[in-house]
Amino acid sequence: MTELSPAAQAVLNAVTLKRYDVPYYACPKSIDQIKSDVAAALRAAADQVLPGSPAMIPSLLMVRYRLLAIATEIEA
Repeated sequence: MTELSPAAQAVLNAVTLKRYDVPYYACPKSIDQIKSDVAAALRAAADQVLPGSPAMIPSLLMVRYRLLAIATEIEA
């Protein structure tokens, strides 16, 4: 498994600890499906909460980009 940023690790750990009571790196082989689901949920949240309109406040736009970057990292 590739090295993940602390943010991506925190997101995956939140899901796997809740579901399996283990950190993501000790999760069963279903981790690929979990990663795909988590990435999709992050993208949907970014689209719903921070739609990325050109008039968006720059700091909020950065939050959107960071959520999308975490989703991409998790799915890679």
